[in-house]
Amino acid sequence: MKLNTKTNFHPTDSHFFRAYRAGDDFYEALIEMHRGLSDELSAKVNARLILLLANHIGDLTVLHEAMGLARGEIEKVDS
Repeated sequence: MKLNTKTNFHPTDSHFFRAYRAGDDFYEALIEMHRGLSDELSAKVNARLILLLANHIGDLTVLHEAMGLARGEIEKVDS
């Protein structure tokens, strides 16, 4: 399996043939998940979410590719 880097947000078993703002909906839910948490608790929630999603994906090749892309983008911004 190859890492899908194209927008892929959708409700289960739904297909849309026009613009859909699920990426925005996900971002809003992510922000809401952190609301009221300290920085320490927020980092813990992020770590738990990452581990849950990584377990769901389950493909180490895909996970390594995603980690490389994520770190590469951060290194570009910080340099």
